[in-house]
Amino acid sequence: MPQKIEQKIVGYQVVVKESLTTEIPVPAQLMHELLPRPNCLTGTTYKVKTPQSEHALYITINDMVLDDIHHPYEMFINSKNMDHFQWVLALTRLVSAVWRKGGDSTFLVEELKNVFDPKGGYYKRGGVYMPSLVAEIGTVIEQHLKSIGVIKVEVDEHQQAYLEAKKEEVGEEGIKNAELCTSCNTKSLILMDGCLTCLQCGFSKCN
Repeated sequence: MPQKIEQKIVGYQVVVKESLTTEIPVPAQLMHELLPRPNCLTGTTYKVKTPQSEHALYITINDMVLDDIHHPYEMFINSKNMDHFQWVLALTRLVSAVWRKGGDSTFLVEELKNVFDPKGGYYKRGGVYMPSLVAEIGTVIEQHLKSIGVIKVEVDEHQQAYLEAKKEEVGEEGIKNAELCTSCNTKSLILMDGCLTCLQCGFSKCN
């Protein structure tokens, strides 16, 4: 029913129904930003040594366990080398924020692994090529996500056994002369059965 306004309007307030202001409950078994951080989290620390610095990087990734399932929650990077302090701190905060949002965060791995250093990358032990330090951080994250089951690893036991047998057949000299595999960035691409095949990941240019 219309009402006549007798006084000057000095303010207003929007009336909202109680049902609309009630928060929608989020299942506890899912990671989301509304979950409070526990006082204690389980985590793993990875040591990364690169030829770019005499000091190693220590990458710590903490997980939140919900219904016996590990979810990555936060990341810290520590080192005596302070040259990269600003962007390392920014990177860890951004990655941690994405993880706490919940949902699929595996895209971070490929995004980081595809970062190239304009000054050139470096080779790690085993002939693995790293295009940048950022890419190696992405590789560590990938390793951790695989270890807690976020990234599923499908292993073909027969193919793995075949590749191991070929490694022994080729020997160290053959592996030293191998080409760089574009799939796993490892110097293990050799001519095998008439086709260039990677002894590390099984990638073949004939497929």
